[in-house]
Amino acid sequence: MVAVIPERYGVYFANLDPVVGSEMAKTRPVVVISPDAMNRHLDTVVVCPLTSRLHPRWRSRVQTVCDGRQAEVAVDQIRTVSKFRLGPRIDRLPDEAIARLRGVVVEMYAV
Repeated sequence: MVAVIPERYGVYFANLDPVVGSEMAKTRPVVVISPDAMNRHLDTVVVCPLTSRLHPRWRSRVQTVCDGRQAEVAVDQIRTVSKFRLGPRIDRLPDEAIARLRGVVVEMYAV
């Protein structure tokens, strides 16, 4: 099995099982947020899952359209996964969603 070399802000299907507790489960779209240099050299990538359950008032979520459908990037569910969990690329976040995502990540995780 050959691992995908993902690109930053690309949206890929990922198998997130098994999970523990309240982690998002199943095979679902994720957006890769780790930098391309890391994605080329490491066996893991940092992702945020996407969900079709929308919570417009949650500051930890970014509304977007993915593959023609309304979706939400769950920044509060950020995680590191093996590249072997990734399937094909299905989309790329639009520039305006990328800008919002970067802002939310900085707001939530900057120290």
